[in-house]
Amino acid sequence: MRPRSLALAAAIAVLPLTAVSLGVSTAQAATPNATPRVALPNTVNPAVAHSEKKGDVPAAQQISVSVSLKLRDQDALDRLLTAVATPGTPEYGHYLTPEQFTARFGPTQAAVDQVKAYLAQQGLTVTEVSANRQAVNAHGTTAQVSQAFGTHESAYLDPQLQRAFFANDAAASIPSDLAAVVQGVSGLDNHAVRKNRLATPSAVTPGTANSTPNSTPNSTPSGMAPAQYTGAYNLNKTGADGTGTTVALWEFDGYKSSNLTTYDAQYGLTGPAVTTVSVDGASYDSAPGQGQGEVELDSEIVRGAAPKATQLVYEAPNSDQGEIDMANKIVTDNRVSVISISWGSCEPDTTASSMTAVDNAFKQAAAQGISIFSASGDDGSRDCTRSTSGSTVKAVDFPASSPHQTGVGGTNLKVSGSNTYSSESAWSTAGGGVSTVFAKPSWQTGTGVGGTMRTVPDVSSDADPASGFAIYTAGSWQVYGGTSAAAPLWSGYAAQFDQKAKAAGQPALGEASPRLYAVANGSGYGSTFHDVTSGANQDFPARTGYDQVTGWGSPVADALTTALLGGGTTPPSGGCTAAQLVANGGFESGTAAPWTASSGVVDNSSSQLAHSGGWKAWMDGYGSTHTDTMAQTVSIPAGCASAKLTFWLHVDTAETGSTAYDKLTVQANGTTLATYSNADAAAGYVQRALDLTSFAGQTVTVKFTGTEDSSLQTGFVIDDVALNVG
Repeated sequence: MRPRSLALAAAIAVLPLTAVSLGVSTAQAATPNATPRVALPNTVNPAVAHSEKKGDVPAAQQISVSVSLKLRDQDALDRLLTAVATPGTPEYGHYLTPEQFTARFGPTQAAVDQVKAYLAQQGLTVTEVSANRQAVNAHGTTAQVSQAFGTHESAYLDPQLQRAFFANDAAASIPSDLAAVVQGVSGLDNHAVRKNRLATPSAVTPGTANSTPNSTPNSTPSGMAPAQYTGAYNLNKTGADGTGTTVALWEFDGYKSSNLTTYDAQYGLTGPAVTTVSVDGASYDSAPGQGQGEVELDSEIVRGAAPKATQLVYEAPNSDQGEIDMANKIVTDNRVSVISISWGSCEPDTTASSMTAVDNAFKQAAAQGISIFSASGDDGSRDCTRSTSGSTVKAVDFPASSPHQTGVGGTNLKVSGSNTYSSESAWSTAGGGVSTVFAKPSWQTGTGVGGTMRTVPDVSSDADPASGFAIYTAGSWQVYGGTSAAAPLWSGYAAQFDQKAKAAGQPALGEASPRLYAVANGSGYGSTFHDVTSGANQDFPARTGYDQVTGWGSPVADALTTALLGGGTTPPSGGCTAAQLVANGGFESGTAAPWTASSGVVDNSSSQLAHSGGWKAWMDGYGSTHTDTMAQTVSIPAGCASAKLTFWLHVDTAETGSTAYDKLTVQANGTTLATYSNADAAAGYVQRALDLTSFAGQTVTVKFTGTEDSSLQTGFVIDDVALNVG
């Protein structure tokens, strides 16, 4: 596990403290203009409270900031995220595209323009707006930034880490007319903790020098080889190798391709070449830094678990802004189904507004069907041991504490001589505990842990350096452990699963935790997970079932895959399970998908009210020659004795009399089931029911077609479509 430094010193230079102390800077703008302002909570770095103030930051020094914008309709988003991850719901597995997510839940373009105009008014230069409109990046002088956000920037010394940094003294503020759209601002400080947290066999207790890789180069590998960990966790029995899937590696440093190819050659692994994706111009590969071993560990473990998966290494500046921009870029690029994260920082020493901005991007990932696995940390239940707050504070690691990803803890794994599972115990410094930032999500059930806050981790796998992995990095073989190894192993498993799911005609794993908890709480728990019941970290013991060191345990990959696929299988021919087959029948996703519909049909305007919720399908109503269509394809099991299509229909017309001028036709596989017209106009909605039992055993396309003649409008408004079988 590597801590994500909270800023990149090279990007936002801090003058030496001696220079800051000796030279008084030109005055920062201490008082923003007289417009009423609103404070932005959680925008002061927690390190400020523990650090020594040394002076002012020069008013002319350049600072880069990232203004995060609020998502819209969060209640509806939460409902959607639950539905798409729950087998049996109409929305299950019907993931959104980035464009659909932004249109429904993202900040509006008007909000972006409002923020840009304000920043420009304050003299800042807007450099970029994320494609999902969640972040507006800008830079300017200290004086301009202080004026814009009502802050004062000071130079500090962190006595725990003995490093200089700058930060705002108090919470940022913004004009009250921006409060409805702005979530927070990042970049007002550059407090950083750049330490390698890869664990090696020489590692001792937290807080000591356990983060430095072995200094003696090794010409031959030792440690866990791919055949051992894939054999122990049955990754070699799933019948998958990651073909056709893509995994993003979330990195703040670079790698050398030659090291990765040496690893592949040693173990006979072949797969697509690893590709770098730069974020904010970051380019580390020509001269990787201290984090090189981290990046190469992540890539090599994914290669061992899912050799045919494509790997995209996203490399970002090591700053709050860099992390936010990387999160937004990965989800808007939408090129991957899995994200592996082995960098983090302890919650109490991380600015909460930055965590919220990243978590918003994780919500988008969940809506798009992207799985995220994050290392839970290597300092046990005292995650701030090597950070400002120190080892006396119980804390967990972010992003592993986000409720929209899966936190991965650590174990000590013993493998038999035949490369099969022998035993497992909790690693004594595996991260785990209780979040102080994020509430317990609805899916986190059956843990036996009380309280209202999220607990970490969710699952685990081998991380103890004493049972560490053979890794080729920086020109030699090393043995590495840490939850940095556990997160990419689970990410490789997810790539395997997505390959199997696609072949079975099922959706990608998506947000993994809700589905993993559903399996763990079922009767098959003992066959799908290795329940780790011995060992402990500083404050929490491993125990039967869930615990705050190993979560639910490590994977029995083949059985877990079968269980997860079983959650969404079609009933076998000759049998029928009662179900509702239409997806997005209430159109509350705000988009047509998975319906195929004419432009503008799915609508939330107030001109015609929905039957329930805020969205409906409004066909025709133009008063001129026009045709709208809307269709969805479903499969009706052969054994079903009943299949009933129902929908609520409101017909609004300017026509008079009983002649059918404008018509709505409902068809199944081209067979007309019913026709409605302007003559069926009524003041409100009427529920219609059509029998599709004769289509049992078939794949059926249900289609609505509205046709309108050249004069006098008729609108056909449809809502709450369902196809119930039994």
